[in-house]
Amino acid sequence: MTQTMSLWFKSALLGSGWAKDVRFSLQAGCIACIEVGTRPIAEDEQHDIAIPGVPNVHSHGFQRAMAGLTEIAGPGEDSFWTWRELMYRFLDRLGPDEVEAISAFAFMEMLESGFTRVGEFHYLHHDPDGAPYADLAELTHRIVSAAEQSGIGLTLLPVLYAHANFGGLAPSRGQRRFINDLDRFARLMEASRAAVKSLNDAVVGVAPHSLRAVTPDELKVAISLAPTGPIHIHTAEQTQEVEDCIAWSGQRPVEWLLDRAPVDARWCLIHSTHLNAEETRRLAASGAVAGLCPVTECNLGDGIFPALDYLNAGGAFGVGTDSNISIDPAAELRALEYSQRLIHRRRNVLAGGEKRSTGRRLFDAAIVGGAQALHSFPPPFTGEGRVGVGLAEGAPADIVSLNSNHSSLISRSGDALLDGWIFAAGGGAVDCVWRYGGKVVAGGSHIEREAITTRYRSTIHRLLAQ
Repeated sequence: MTQTMSLWFKSALLGSGWAKDVRFSLQAGCIACIEVGTRPIAEDEQHDIAIPGVPNVHSHGFQRAMAGLTEIAGPGEDSFWTWRELMYRFLDRLGPDEVEAISAFAFMEMLESGFTRVGEFHYLHHDPDGAPYADLAELTHRIVSAAEQSGIGLTLLPVLYAHANFGGLAPSRGQRRFINDLDRFARLMEASRAAVKSLNDAVVGVAPHSLRAVTPDELKVAISLAPTGPIHIHTAEQTQEVEDCIAWSGQRPVEWLLDRAPVDARWCLIHSTHLNAEETRRLAASGAVAGLCPVTECNLGDGIFPALDYLNAGGAFGVGTDSNISIDPAAELRALEYSQRLIHRRRNVLAGGEKRSTGRRLFDAAIVGGAQALHSFPPPFTGEGRVGVGLAEGAPADIVSLNSNHSSLISRSGDALLDGWIFAAGGGAVDCVWRYGGKVVAGGSHIEREAITTRYRSTIHRLLAQ
């Protein structure tokens, strides 16, 4: 018989809205039953505020180790492209043990901040010389091991990276660890599906890296390798990418995809920063998710996504940590709203109407769009409409409790809690986290923090001594 445990909260955000005095009965990793307006009993573990865990739609786990190491100005104008060259040099130092230790640390921090599932956009496949490991999926196994150590939900997105730029340009030396042809990539996909079987409710999708990195024919084959899974692709992150795409095809990258690829609710277009008005309208209408990474986009100087027009057109979005320069869902949502305030020179731009909470609208959108992008609930994802994920019966028990004694949450209730967390808390507001029914964060710290941090610290000492 499967053991049942119960959690009781003074306040909880359910699929139907905020409720008081809520008991969750958990069984087999899911929420088996929800009771509202009930008093706690001796068997209940009691807390104050429950909200759903946030999906992280886009991460490169190994880049966490680079955080803060690229903030010295170069001889010319720094940009994404100069940052990328530094990243290429850094990853040459990473072996399987380093990838695992860094990713486990990043995943641990995600859980501590309120993310409960990650879309790992996994493009680092081969050894430092560019040769496949004896086990083609060696680094895939290390990502899976990092997810297992931390307990985070994993949507694994193996990346097809074949070329350096539009038109099938030969890859550069710095890209040698990413490169696969279609036959080898198909084998990697099969190995990835086998690798995640040890994890609870893992998902495998596919990620053609970008229109820069795959040809149109390769794109078609790549998406055929994940007939039911999510499809993620980088698009229009930088203006140079848009200009290069126009020079190659006569079209902008998002325009090209919407015209020539079967973009629908299975797709997540990462960044999509530089959209014109027609692309904004069409992307919103396609049913796809825009995978926004506002903190990284700020850090790299990418630009600002047209969020107000996109949301007004009914578009879906999720948030991701991308380069993992900072790991915090509240920070991503705050940066998204603040970018719009700077562009439009007014406040509460994305609230969606008079007397509506900005934090609540951002949070709801990130939960719904993130779940769609990562195919996290309900399994399998059918693509028929958008999946709303709250704390609901039958859903995975991915629950975050907020600390009601945090200075930005004291004496607040309902949507004011989300506003306080997103716009004022600045860290320390997450108390406990349950992922697939197991408690992975208690008192603000991951239950394996000491072991994971010790390995990470040793790894960083070794890397930076080189």
